[in-house]
Amino acid sequence: MKENYVVLGQNISRMDAVGKVTGETLYPGDINMDGQLWMKIRFSDRVHARITAIDTRRAEAYPGVVAVLTAKDVPVNEYGLIMPDQPVLCGPGSNKKDADIVRCISDQVALVIAETEIAAAEAAALIDIEYDDLPVVTDVFEAMENGAPQLHSHVENNVLVHYRIRHGDMAAGWAKADVVVEGEYQTGYQEHAYLQPEAGLGFIDEAGRVCVIVAGQWVHEDREQVAHALGLPEEQVRIIYPAVGGAFGGREDMSVQIVLGLAAMRVKRPIKIIWSREESIIGHHKRHPVIIRARWGATQDGKLVAAEAQLYADSGAYAYTSTKVMGNANLMVSGPYEIPNVKVDTYAVYTNNIPCGAFRGFGGPQAAFAAEGQMNKLAEALDMDPVQLRAINVLHDDSITCVGTPLPPGVTLDRVLADGAAQSDYWRQQNSTWRKLPVEQPSDPAKRRGVGMALGFKNVGFSFGAPEENWATVELYGDAEIERVVVREAGAEVGQGSHTVFVQMAAEAVGVSPEKVELIGHDTAVTGNSGSVSASRMTFMAGNAIKGAAEQALEKWQHEERPAIVTYQYRPPATTPYDPETGHSDPNFAYGYMAQFVEVEVDVETGHVAVVRVVSAHDVGRALNPMLVEGQIEGAVVQALGYTTMEHLISDGGRILNPYLSTYLIPTIWDVPREVKSVILEFADPRGPWGARGMAEMPFIPLAPAITAALCDATGVRFDRIPLTPDYVVEQLREHGLGVI
Repeated sequence: MKENYVVLGQNISRMDAVGKVTGETLYPGDINMDGQLWMKIRFSDRVHARITAIDTRRAEAYPGVVAVLTAKDVPVNEYGLIMPDQPVLCGPGSNKKDADIVRCISDQVALVIAETEIAAAEAAALIDIEYDDLPVVTDVFEAMENGAPQLHSHVENNVLVHYRIRHGDMAAGWAKADVVVEGEYQTGYQEHAYLQPEAGLGFIDEAGRVCVIVAGQWVHEDREQVAHALGLPEEQVRIIYPAVGGAFGGREDMSVQIVLGLAAMRVKRPIKIIWSREESIIGHHKRHPVIIRARWGATQDGKLVAAEAQLYADSGAYAYTSTKVMGNANLMVSGPYEIPNVKVDTYAVYTNNIPCGAFRGFGGPQAAFAAEGQMNKLAEALDMDPVQLRAINVLHDDSITCVGTPLPPGVTLDRVLADGAAQSDYWRQQNSTWRKLPVEQPSDPAKRRGVGMALGFKNVGFSFGAPEENWATVELYGDAEIERVVVREAGAEVGQGSHTVFVQMAAEAVGVSPEKVELIGHDTAVTGNSGSVSASRMTFMAGNAIKGAAEQALEKWQHEERPAIVTYQYRPPATTPYDPETGHSDPNFAYGYMAQFVEVEVDVETGHVAVVRVVSAHDVGRALNPMLVEGQIEGAVVQALGYTTMEHLISDGGRILNPYLSTYLIPTIWDVPREVKSVILEFADPRGPWGARGMAEMPFIPLAPAITAALCDATGVRFDRIPLTPDYVVEQLREHGLGVI
């Protein structure tokens, strides 16, 4: 039975909404300081080369230039979220081996600091750089071959990581299979395309600390990386986030944080930078392109018996979060299904392409595209409804996963599947059997309509033994009653509404109205470590931390301790890494579950695919703010629609050919489905705060395979590659005799 709460479960408007709509809210690019200088970055001119000389004299002589910094000016010339494999600045004179090598066009070579932005930009172009070109490798399979150009000395054959899953007996599994289907699936790059390009200010604050005002996803991790590169103790560095104009994983890794700190430390004046859109697209990482080869088998009655897959991800020139992203993909490529025999090999490979890293879904969308594609092929081969096939095979609380352990308690895949199908208007259940209803076709003979569906799951929180924590402080002030509540919680607000929910949770926990709660966050000087706002973890983690601190503070208050102040660290159940040979692990402490049902219309003459309707069913545990949950579903659906149908970042020889929003197309209002129906299910997660699960990434994951399933339903043609650009769709349709030639 669902508990009744006073503040939670209410559609409270976002606390940052008015300021953002009116323009009063300041983003990093809006903030100025007296006496500030401007900085521009000189990026690499080569895809792979050793820099033999940098001549900065012409730039230094340019009017208005205050300083030019190169690799020799960086105290510890390395950084990286997972491993420090990237130079801050590439070039000679560094204290790190091979920091004079540029490995992609994203590499930064020099910083120009000047009185104006124009002077800095013009002087940056005057820096003379001499390169000794090195062999270039941009194909994943060529990069893995013996004798291929090697990007980093610490890996062999450019293979950053190789994960394995060996579960059950594959020979026995294939022997039981009545039907076997195979497929090769390809996914492309995706640019985060957040509204606010990278920008910030670096300065020395009143306490003598190097302070960086910037947009990011984890202030304390930013501080750690800046401090490391500058050779400073962490307490000598301060990171502050003002408003953040979108993230989606694109701000997990460094962009301007370190160089702003470096410039401020060297020049001792405030330094400002704002990237252009082109600089942003070239300068930050992308979603991994992945090639997946899969082979699945089932019995005649639809029971899965074997699944095999090989995944190859282009990591680009540096690690970023590739090891973690592909760890997720490795786990999810066999889908949320009980399969007794599974073999998976997953590779993340260095190339001279632009680096790849975190993006909403974090490996899940690529894996689900293949897993759900295989399920749809099996359904066709077995002449079985795709919903029915999934209902037979979904994981339950007592199921053993492909890594040899059960999921955490509270598995509701069967419920999101059944409730989503029932509310989709496309499926009906009779006598425990699901059947798809006929689809009414358009009057235009060039148009075809079809429906499709897909199922998904996604971890909540860091995986595979990564340390997890969240610190919160709750302070209660007043005399006879609580008059003011101060919450210190560093979890980032990147547009998802986290700060509003933090306030709601604190108000609920201590029994006051939200108006009495003051939130202090986004500043390493006054908050404890929250961990990253990623992995759909922040509501779960911060909620448990705020709840723990609030309950202890309330107990102090009730014992007449005024003010009552408690700092609390929440740590979830431990996870474990993959066994290197078998993949056996307890990978995650919580999950979210989702199912999507899609109607599409395709013009067989032009190849344009329009998504007409999406029904997105999610178990969110508890909808702490239903309006924000709906916003996350709708936003993820539109972003996933772009990924599936139009977003085509073109890399040729390691260079991005369309680094502009005029040529890299993202959805506009005309592309949004006519209806996105949010089906919000609330089955309390036993470990979540007030039962809540994280859910921000979940609606992204199943949409691509649901769209391609609907496209197949409409045309009879399978599409195992995305994005579904019109030229590709037309080409595939022509091969099958559809459309006008």
